[in-house]
Amino acid sequence: MNAPEVALVPTADAAAGDCFHCGLPVPSQTRFRVVIDGSEHRLCCHGCEAVAQAIVASGLTDYYRHRTTISRRAEDLVPEQLRGLELYDRADLQQSFVRAEAGGTVREASLILEGIVCAACVWLNERHVGSIPGVLEFRVNYSTHRAHLRWDDARVQLSTVLKAIAAIGYVAHPFDPGRQEALLKRERSKALRRVAVAALGSMQVMMLAVGMYAGSWYGMDEEWRHFFRWISLVIALPTVAYAGAPFFGAALRDLRNRRLGMDVPIVLAVVLATIASVWYTIFGGGEVYYDSVTMFIFFLLSARFLEMGARHRAAQVSEELTRILPATATRIGPAGDEVVPVAELAAGDELR
Repeated sequence: MNAPEVALVPTADAAAGDCFHCGLPVPSQTRFRVVIDGSEHRLCCHGCEAVAQAIVASGLTDYYRHRTTISRRAEDLVPEQLRGLELYDRADLQQSFVRAEAGGTVREASLILEGIVCAACVWLNERHVGSIPGVLEFRVNYSTHRAHLRWDDARVQLSTVLKAIAAIGYVAHPFDPGRQEALLKRERSKALRRVAVAALGSMQVMMLAVGMYAGSWYGMDEEWRHFFRWISLVIALPTVAYAGAPFFGAALRDLRNRRLGMDVPIVLAVVLATIASVWYTIFGGGEVYYDSVTMFIFFLLSARFLEMGARHRAAQVSEELTRILPATATRIGPAGDEVVPVAELAAGDELR
């Protein structure tokens, strides 16, 4: 018995004169159509026509019968964060952080980069952004995570550069002292929590490991050894998963960008040692390395935490030196002295 025919009509989100596929208004001069079950429906562009015809050719016209909202458009697939980057192309918004060279289209700006963990990250960003046509200069300061960007606004937009940085797994936004201070505090807080978890986990696992080492020397029942291994597994796995998350994320980003950073061998060692330990815990035999894995992560996080503290102090000193400079200056002009913002000064101005 055949199913009853169901009329294909646009959803409530689209008016009768709009595109049958996406709901946008159909330009009057267009002739884009799709025929479904003998009925012709108007479309707004080549893209909707191609998609609709592909759906019909695949025998999936039930999609149009049962959908409850219009199909997503191409711009709907762009993450909200990337769409927001286009706001930085507005001239009124750029006045607060972009410096323009007199009589040209060359612009300069200071950016903050999030996600920088080593010199390889700096190298990757500089090479990637520097290869964009229209980018004249891009330098990253590892100590402060600040980047100096110089570009030709007639050839490339600032949002294009920010999207290119996001495409390789980093986040960039205009430099703001208040926002930078908040980022530094958040970075320090997260790092401190991970160090604390790694320290507690490694100490607990190490106590169990000492018991097993002593048991190998003085004699220990196999059932107690097996019990200690399972307790170590229960403590070590959450510790490795949480405390080692920065290494796993950085290694995945490196592999996605087809390069071997310093986090890739770290993760490789941690994963292989953990898998071997879990295998011997479940099936018996061999040695387990839960203590080595957790202590390894603890020492690495401690070293990075100390390095981060030194970097934050360097950034603070740099900011204090910057704040010594006056925000305004007295410019000597034809009508006399005038106090102007430093950002408005140009080469050739006479200052008092």
